[in-house]
Amino acid sequence: MLWLIVLILIGGLVFGPTLWVKSVMSNHAADRPDIPGTGGELARHLLDNAGLQDVVVEESTVGDHYDPNDKAIRLTKGNLDGRSLTAVAVAAHEFGHALQDRDDYKPLQARQRIVTAAVFSDRIGSVLLFGLTLAGSTALGPRIMILGVVAVVLMGLIRVAADLVTLPVELDASFKRALPILEHGNYVHEDDLPAARSILKAAAYTYIASSALQILNFFRLLRAIR
Repeated sequence: MLWLIVLILIGGLVFGPTLWVKSVMSNHAADRPDIPGTGGELARHLLDNAGLQDVVVEESTVGDHYDPNDKAIRLTKGNLDGRSLTAVAVAAHEFGHALQDRDDYKPLQARQRIVTAAVFSDRIGSVLLFGLTLAGSTALGPRIMILGVVAVVLMGLIRVAADLVTLPVELDASFKRALPILEHGNYVHEDDLPAARSILKAAAYTYIASSALQILNFFRLLRAIR
């Protein structure tokens, strides 16, 4: 019974944030005739007004995000073509990242460096883990096994750090940039502002949900290498 309670608590901590984010987004994802434009149109409008004509707006198949390397706001199809409150708020959030890039926002630059390091460590760590698993612990000396454990630990920690460092960047994009734009630009009706705040909060905390899953994967990696 105790183990069941522990498993439920762990499941809530790991999957709870993800389910909450999806719930908030889906609750306001229905198209509305009173919203004058799509999320993609709003993103393009905001970019042009800010003098960021070099930033493109594209469809994404891997989630809504801003790519500072390609100078692109990428929105999922529903948010790119949809006239929903979620589409508008998410577009404004990603535009907030474009403003951060324009302004040389230091936390955004730090996040990019850590994310690059995380991608590199994932590749090296995956190859190493595959090699250790293939060889088996009995065929390897203790020093090699310790090296493998250290590599997996570092790989997991870098990935978790990348997600956690992202949080202040996301909060800035949502509440210091996107929310004032929606409020003062009259892009969202006053009655919809509480819902818009909830969507922007969900957009910001998406990476907390990701971090929880990374921690779970981290422990799975440790178990795999034993």
